[in-house]
Amino acid sequence: MNIQKILATLACLSGFTNVALAAAPALEESSATLHWIPSWIASPQPVWEPGFALPTNIPASLSNQTIRQIARLSIGGKHVRITLSNEYGTTPLTIGAAHIALAGDASAIATGSDRALTFGGRTSVTIAPGAPVVSDPVDLEIAPLAEVAVSLYLPQATALTTFHWDGKQSAYIAPGNLVAAAAIKSDVSIEARLFLSTILVDAPASSRVVATFGDSITDGAGSTSNRNQRWPDLLAQRLAGQQVAVLNAGISGARILSDKMGVNALARFDRDVLSQPHLDTVILLMGINDIGWPGSSLGPSDPAVSVDQLIAGYRQLIARAHMRHVRIVGATLTPFEDSLHGSDLHGYYTLAKEQSRQAVNQWIRGSGEFDAVIDFDAITRDPQHPRRYLPAYDSGDHLHPGDAGYRAMAEAIDLTRLLQNGQR
Repeated sequence: MNIQKILATLACLSGFTNVALAAAPALEESSATLHWIPSWIASPQPVWEPGFALPTNIPASLSNQTIRQIARLSIGGKHVRITLSNEYGTTPLTIGAAHIALAGDASAIATGSDRALTFGGRTSVTIAPGAPVVSDPVDLEIAPLAEVAVSLYLPQATALTTFHWDGKQSAYIAPGNLVAAAAIKSDVSIEARLFLSTILVDAPASSRVVATFGDSITDGAGSTSNRNQRWPDLLAQRLAGQQVAVLNAGISGARILSDKMGVNALARFDRDVLSQPHLDTVILLMGINDIGWPGSSLGPSDPAVSVDQLIAGYRQLIARAHMRHVRIVGATLTPFEDSLHGSDLHGYYTLAKEQSRQAVNQWIRGSGEFDAVIDFDAITRDPQHPRRYLPAYDSGDHLHPGDAGYRAMAEAIDLTRLLQNGQR
């Protein structure tokens, strides 16, 4: 019995006599043949417990409120969809409505670009604890490096358990369902990402993805908010028009071996990086927090991490990337003498920790185990004082670059060696 006869039989048994096998909408018919490329991501983090050295800077919950989040994509397309994450939720997450539009100034959206998002044809969705949800595709032509606004309405009391702490971009929160509003008059503004984890566009099958996997120096700490001045943003600008998406899988405070401001790199590598469609290359810049946190205000009781432990972690990431036929590029750890000087955080830098950084960098440069190396240390250090940033590149805290430093990092990347025909 063919599918038409089965449906007809079921229809009769159900008491419906005028049911036919309906054609799917035109976009749904074509969506299976579209090539969905992630153009932007924000790695989910759990909200940490009170008493940690750094505040979350978000409300504990939202209720009957809309949040509008702005994101600059890397590559463009003619259709778009999003992924929302309830990764660290312990209860179902209800999204009452969701829209996407081209972003205007501040909280405004571009006239005529607003699109309602659906999930399996429904305008609302409930996301199980620990799960993501992918929206249906919508028609929206987006240019490379364009900014979009994603608006989510939370109709009931919703604990903010899954977020991305250092978004470096204003998000606007206001009462009621304002997902279709031309602009939001916000009573609360934050710089974190809430529940939004991925924006995908349809793009040619030949499109490629470069994921940057790192900590706060990849997340953009020290750069100017609302300006897209992180080094992955600036790398995306260099690659604009070449159908190469650049994804920022940085988490401020991230470590290779330990949890706190997000799970450790070994635990999140598959979710945040290796699972990305069309992934070609990973740039790994992480490890300075494994060295700096122990004994500091951030990890006063954490045991010191040895160079051998860090190298073992790197080798695991390299092996897992290569099993997926993904190239992995190692980046040297940037200078950090006198880090966080003048802040309430103490003990991040010591001479012994500097010696560990130098040993790790020597291994990254000389081991030959990465497919290529980017020497961010050599690019950013002061030749007269190589344990420190060049003053023009320092954000002022001696741990993170400022805008000029991030630009120098992005511009120093050899694009030919980075991409290298898309193969290991």
